[in-house]
Amino acid sequence: MQSPFELQPIITPRSDTLILDALTRFMAQSGAQPGSRLPPERELAEKLGVSRNTVREALKRWEALGIILRKKGSGTFLQADVGINDSFLSLRFKNDSANMLHALEVRRIIESESCVLAAQRASAEDLLEIEQRLIEMERVHLAVGSAGAEDWAFHTSIYRASGNPLLLQMLNGIYDSMHAFFESPPEQALFADSFPLHRDLFNAICQRDGEAARAICHQILDITERDMKDVINAKR
Repeated sequence: MQSPFELQPIITPRSDTLILDALTRFMAQSGAQPGSRLPPERELAEKLGVSRNTVREALKRWEALGIILRKKGSGTFLQADVGINDSFLSLRFKNDSANMLHALEVRRIIESESCVLAAQRASAEDLLEIEQRLIEMERVHLAVGSAGAEDWAFHTSIYRASGNPLLLQMLNGIYDSMHAFFESPPEQALFADSFPLHRDLFNAICQRDGEAARAICHQILDITERDMKDVINAKR
């Protein structure tokens, strides 16, 4: 007889949301408390019947929301309580040109205000994290000509500094589709003009200048929109 606390394989569709729901039930039923260590990704993947990469991508949402903390060499630890009534927003839409622009418009609305809130609310620790993400983004960009993952980490650190975890969860709902678009064609051809503006954005947040942060965010996303439209037109 199976234990009621064991993870059960997920039947298709295999979405991040289903994985997070399964993990939420597991953590709640097992009585895990903040500080508890999660099973290794390999074990989670085997029990859920999905790939390790799928588990890893799902856990990124929890990490972005501050629910878990990954410690290099030590594992992944629960940082906040999770309950069986918790839910995780996931937006599903056709990955076509029109919807990509709609998704970017949603991101613009959410992110510009997140930058204002970060300028108002960011703690010294938050600012240090944003700066570390920025430095890593700059290092990778200068070394290889692109820094998609590092760019995303920089922006998510700003969302966390806003003090409202739902803002980041909302963006995570559209991230998968937007990420697929950013990766094709090669991202080196996309958004390069916005690279220096990221340090300007960080400086505005450090100076507690919310209006400047909002304006710079719009500049970054103006470039993103321009380049996305160029790609869309090239495909026609």
